[in-house]
Formats: sequence, C-alpha cells, structure tokens
Amino acid sequence: MARGVHREEYAKLRQALVAAREAAGVTQTALAHRLGRSQSFVAKYELGERRLDIIDYLAVCKELGVDPSKLLSQVVSE
Repeated sequence: MARGVHREEYAKLRQALVAAREAAGVTQTALAHRLGRSQSFVAKYELGERRLDIIDYLAVCKELGVDPSKLLSQVVSE
C-alpha cells in the first residue's frame, strides 16, 4: 500500500484543494501571501511533494473560504 503523499486519498485531497483554490479565483502566489508562506509551499503540497499538517490544512481552508469538514467529506465519499 502506498504511504503518505502517495496514497490515493491524499491525491483526492490535493485535487479538492486545487479545485477549491481555483473556484475561489485565487492564485498560488496570492494564497501563499495570505498564509504568510512562500508560493513554493502551496505548489509543493498541490503537487504532492510535501504533506499538509492539520493546522496548515485548516488555514488553507479558511483562506479559501471552504468548510474543512465538508471538503474532507467530499474526499472520503468519492
């Protein structure tokens, strides 16, 4: 079984986060600025090169205006 960022569930979560960012009309650079992080931080978790911990996940959801619980529910139900 794949581990970490290579798990199918994590790939679905990354896709959902990218879709949420794009739906919000926010660029990686703008999101990074809102988070006080670098653009590469956003690019790396979107590409699966790094994991998001729960605190970062909650911050990303907040900045995108999405409910973190609903987003996870979408990922689990797919």
